[in-house]
Parts: sequence; C-alpha cells; structure tokens
Amino acid sequence: MSTNRKDSIIELLNRKGSVTLLELTDIFPEVSSMTLRRDLINLEESGVAIRVKGGAILANKAEAISGEESAYGTRERSHREAKLIIASKAKSFLETGRSIYLDAGSTIMAFASQLDDDDYSFVTSGINVAQKLLDNDHASVIVIGGYANKNTLSLSGPLSSTILDSLNIDIAFISASGFTMDNHFTVSNIYEAELKKQIIAKAKKVIVLMDNSKIGKSLPYTFAKIDDIDVFITEDDMPTD
Repeated sequence: MSTNRKDSIIELLNRKGSVTLLELTDIFPEVSSMTLRRDLINLEESGVAIRVKGGAILANKAEAISGEESAYGTRERSHREAKLIIASKAKSFLETGRSIYLDAGSTIMAFASQLDDDDYSFVTSGINVAQKLLDNDHASVIVIGGYANKNTLSLSGPLSSTILDSLNIDIAFISASGFTMDNHFTVSNIYEAELKKQIIAKAKKVIVLMDNSKIGKSLPYTFAKIDDIDVFITEDDMPTD
C-alpha cells in the first residue's frame, strides 16, 4: 500500500468519518478498485478503519491519530452486541469432561467472558482468553506457546504446532476474519491459518464463531472450507447463498 495513498485515505477518514469505494476510485483513478479494497483491508487490520458495505468508517478518530491502541482493542469494541449473542448461542455446545479448544480473537474472548465456573478442560492460543479463563476456580487451562501476535493476542507458529501434537481436542471453537463462498474461512496471518488447520484436523467437533460483518470479506489465507466444520454460529440470519 502506497504511503502517500494511505495518508490521503486516513486524512479523508479523519475529516469525514467515513469513505466509500466510489469516492476512492474518483480520487485515485490510476488505482484499481481491487487495490483500493486491499487498502481498506490493511487499514482495518491496523485498527484505523472498520470496513462496511461499499467502503469504510473511522474506527476511532483519536486512536487513528495517536496510534495508542492496538488493532485488537478496536475489534473488541466493534460489533459487541453481535459477539454477545454469538457467545450465548455457543454456550449450549460446551461439555464438561471434554478437552475444549478456544481460539484467539475478540469473539472468542466474548465467549470466554460468559462461561460458567465449571469443570471444563480448556486449551487455548489466546493470551487474554487464557487470563479470563483463569478467573474461574474449577476450569483447567493449557496455553499453547509460540509466536505472540500483538494485533490478535494469539500464539501460533512452529512451537504451537509442536505442543499441539501432544494434546487431544474434542470440541474446538474457532474464530475467522472473513468468509466467502469462493475462499471460505480466511485469516490474514499464515501461522494462525496453519494452527487452525491443525486444530480442525484434531478436533471431533469444530464450531466457528463469526459475526455477520465478516461475511463477504476474504483475507489471504484459507484455513477451512464449509465442509470442514460442524457448526457455524453467527448473530443473525446469513445471506441466502
């Protein structure tokens, strides 16, 4: 992404609070709409903007200027009500006496925050998810090690894979950054994609938690097709296709 173009888009977001793809194609006629869409994806991943249909809105003007808050903090506040609805639905799939994997991500964090204090056995790649689970007196928690991603508060990479080889997973709750019918479930980090693939291969039941705002978004790395999962939980009806 061109630094000058990035600065121009951020300036427009700060001034107007939102921007449409149509506006950007008029401002940058030499740049393809596909490239401009990728620009908005990059700004969303860096926490500056939140993509909406046809464009993007400013995530938080103060944060966009100061850069003081992480991309994770921005995502955690976005679509909060949807995440709570998803978390409530997902609770019915929990079982004691099972090895339960909780992925990283703000939707999984919302889920972890709603869990009852019971005899659950958790495995997680989420740093903050693990910390939240440890608030419960009865749950056991295993945290897989690995490379720490500050934007997702997740652990992944070769070390994570090695640790996971020695663990059994009965039920896996997985997050996703995007879903399309062409590319299926996607994320932006290759290490996290590979970890999710490994979890899905090991788990007896795979449950994806993802809010509707991510439907229609496609990131670089596909980690699962629709046939690879057992349950897809979202907050509302999905598009017909």
